[in-house]
Amino acid sequence: MTATQWILFFFLIQVIHFLGTWKLYKKAGRQAWEALIPVYNAVVLMKIIRRPWWWVILLFLPIINLIMIPVVWVETIRSFGRNSTADTALVLLSLGFYIYYVNYMLDVEYIQDRSLQPRTALGEWVSSILFAVVAATLVHTYFIQPYVIPTSSLEQSLLVGDFLFVSKFHYGARTPMTTVAFPMVHDTLPVVKGKSYLKKPQLPYFRLPGFQNIKRNDIVVFSWPADTVEQFFVKTDKRIRKPIDKKSNYVKRAVAIAGDTLEIKDGFVYIDGEKTVLPDRAKPQYSYQIKSAKGVTSAALLEAGARELNRVYVASSVNQQQLNALIPYLVTNPQKSPQGGIILQTGRTGIPVKVARKYNLNLKEIANYEREATLTLEGAEKLKNNPAIDSVIRYVMPKELTNTLFFPNDASYTWNLDNMGPVYIPEAGKTITLTPRNLPLYKKIIREYEGNELDMKNGTILINGEPASEYTFKQDYYWMMGDNRHRSEDSRYWGFVPYDHVVGKPVFIWMSIENFTQGMKNWEIRWDRVFTTVGGEGKPKSYLYWFLGALALYLGWSQWRKRKNKTS
Repeated sequence: MTATQWILFFFLIQVIHFLGTWKLYKKAGRQAWEALIPVYNAVVLMKIIRRPWWWVILLFLPIINLIMIPVVWVETIRSFGRNSTADTALVLLSLGFYIYYVNYMLDVEYIQDRSLQPRTALGEWVSSILFAVVAATLVHTYFIQPYVIPTSSLEQSLLVGDFLFVSKFHYGARTPMTTVAFPMVHDTLPVVKGKSYLKKPQLPYFRLPGFQNIKRNDIVVFSWPADTVEQFFVKTDKRIRKPIDKKSNYVKRAVAIAGDTLEIKDGFVYIDGEKTVLPDRAKPQYSYQIKSAKGVTSAALLEAGARELNRVYVASSVNQQQLNALIPYLVTNPQKSPQGGIILQTGRTGIPVKVARKYNLNLKEIANYEREATLTLEGAEKLKNNPAIDSVIRYVMPKELTNTLFFPNDASYTWNLDNMGPVYIPEAGKTITLTPRNLPLYKKIIREYEGNELDMKNGTILINGEPASEYTFKQDYYWMMGDNRHRSEDSRYWGFVPYDHVVGKPVFIWMSIENFTQGMKNWEIRWDRVFTTVGGEGKPKSYLYWFLGALALYLGWSQWRKRKNKTS
């Protein structure tokens, strides 16, 4: 809906409200015209139903108002004596139009001093649940959103199984654009696995003021611009176009911000011609080929800090009881070895010694002469100094290896993951010269993100039907990359991230679970990461004991106050 359509819709709602309530306003001792004035009529209605004035704010907050408006319908009829279950059901099922019947057909009286306490235990329970959902939705939408790291794209800066609090107020909270959606879920309803929202109507994009701009190399949560996936992490051929605020959330590092010129050379990022310097907590990783005539052991890789590796074991034989014990640790189905025995492949943690002993397993881990591992630069140096290792070679995608999967997804550009650019990162208000050569870089911005019609005829670029030799950008853009350079789907595939797609800034890790994707039986809490900050310098420091101490003091003070009140 356009801004004009929204204004007309808003005033239509005011007329509907006036026609359905003006007599009730008069019976409550107010004037009929007070039911017609926008916003003021809501303030007056709060006085009539004896609810606080700030409920008016909740009525105008998207998503939250889906809960609050039905509550106000019920409170309105109850203020005029319509307290039965049938009355409540009728006003809800009629979408509030039952109030018209009460207004025109019933001779009701205003109950000025009605009790606001629920009359039944069920009513009290429903009331508590509703306002808990309202409070949680308010915090979730405008202040802090919980988030879990599901993939290794930022390993080792953020680990799979890190549970984060993402601040909405650092960069300014983006108000919901999707007006009809189920509270407290993103794009998919739990259990039923259906869409949690309606695409229409949509509010225009708006962001509340923040107190911080996105800085280069900030870790940022954003709505994935290229998202057409019906359900994230669910294999399906169905593709849909989602509203911005219902696209899947990604977390990456903003390696380039609006106004920068980015280039990637042999896997390293350069900004404005200078090799980028990452914060000390950033742990970029690269793929390495490791060779050893004695065999590359998992122990050597783990000592060098590798977190993504598979381990292969050979068992002489496995019975059903043993197989059942092994299944939680396996990443593939067991296979028969051509040399005899059973091949078992696991993740990084391997098969615990206690499990092998308990089930009397005869296992041997295979150390291949050549293995691939993802390592930091420091980890690679450590491995090079290992006398048992012959060579450690960082993999760099050859320049001649190109594909239209890589940005700008055009055959005329021979770019790949490790060699890309230079490319200018658009800044709001800045104008660039448009040519057929650079158009593939910015066509998605012009057409999809900034809503123009774009075409080319006889070598002439047309924007909204008019010849165009330059273009002025309407918003800032960012280049987002994962620290795990060869295991991250990021801007190198789908390009720029618009500012209106920015969700927030990860600020705090409140829980961290090792083996998060391997089932609860294998979960281990990483205590050194619990209650640590995402940003900052130096090794992350856990504030868990400070929190537990503060909690203990608060609980002790609460008990002391209760005892004091009883004795006074």
